[in-house]
Amino acid sequence: MGLTMKGRKELAEVTASRYRRAGKKEKKVILDEFVRSTGFTRWYSSWVLRNHGKLMRVTPGLKLVGDVTRKIKKHRDRLYDGTVVEVLKKVWGIMDLICGKRLAPALKEVVPVLEREGELRLDSKTRERLLSISPATIDRVLAPERKRMQLKGRSGTKPGTLLKHQIPIRTFTQWDDLKPGFVELDLVGHDGGHSYGDYCQTLDVTDVCTGWTEMEAVLNKAQIRVFQGLVNIRNRMPFDLLGIDSDNGSEFINFHLLEYCKKGRITFTRGRPYKKNDNCYVEQKNYSVVRRAVGYCRHDTQEELDVLNKLYANLRLYINYFQPVMKLQKKERIGSKVRKYYDQALTPYKRLLQSSSVSDANKRRLRKEYAQLNPAQLKREIEALHKKLMQLASRRERRYGRMRH
Repeated sequence: MGLTMKGRKELAEVTASRYRRAGKKEKKVILDEFVRSTGFTRWYSSWVLRNHGKLMRVTPGLKLVGDVTRKIKKHRDRLYDGTVVEVLKKVWGIMDLICGKRLAPALKEVVPVLEREGELRLDSKTRERLLSISPATIDRVLAPERKRMQLKGRSGTKPGTLLKHQIPIRTFTQWDDLKPGFVELDLVGHDGGHSYGDYCQTLDVTDVCTGWTEMEAVLNKAQIRVFQGLVNIRNRMPFDLLGIDSDNGSEFINFHLLEYCKKGRITFTRGRPYKKNDNCYVEQKNYSVVRRAVGYCRHDTQEELDVLNKLYANLRLYINYFQPVMKLQKKERIGSKVRKYYDQALTPYKRLLQSSSVSDANKRRLRKEYAQLNPAQLKREIEALHKKLMQLASRRERRYGRMRH
């Protein structure tokens, strides 16, 4: 077993003075022994023995003794000082606390917008440093804040047994995701953990190519309500609807929706039962968009439904124009580990502008809408509506609690 670091230091202390007094041939022998004992390289061993304990006369009254075991502390100015960090925290909050890999490329776009809207006032030095910050540095700087801010839903899907043989099964790898218009859809229930009676449902629709997401709240899972929600969403989409993919719930697997897709030349497919990864794009948005903005409380009144849809009217603008998404490009297995490669984080809005399948008229409409938006104001409106939603839910719970007693 080799020497410990403490043993190496002690050996250097007793060997260094003998090494400096020795002749050339003897130095070679001492050096060989020292290298074998410590495991140091020959060059480093020679440097240690030459300098450790060496007495240097600086002035007639001042002498210094070399100590190679002492580490020199390197001091350098902090590149990202308090001002940059505070601005970064503010932008991070406006951008819904996203990770560094998504936030870093978005800063170049969102910071000028916030300055234009008067949300930020930056000097040239702070702006330059903020826009040059790396994803890793963002995560490191914000780690304490993220730790300070540290819900699991249940599935309410009931299988639709009819028509399954008429609607083909599709797994998430079978669609060509290079063209906008092929979407996955799902329902998110707002039952608050008590799935009795009717309660609000959010129809979540996500485009596979761009990540563009639309939400519409409906009062229950009735086929006609879900269908009307899908029609409303289709009218808002800035691209043609080419295909839909759903789970096996009866709210989707029905004659009404099937006939609608046939007449509109829309491809209609479904995932395999109990295989959530077949609808992985929309399943991810169920949490990252709907649950993060709305939460897990029960909402079952018309007033709550109206607030939900007002919230979604702001949320769709916020996430589609200002929230970057990263798409998985490929996976590579290395032994027992799987390495994933993602493309650069871009907002769904930017992905649509880059697509040749989106018409010029739709692109002009997108640019016009984008020029009028303020992400900080959208965030404030979303939070205000969420607060109102929580107040309505709390008021109803107090009222029902008194009725039960």
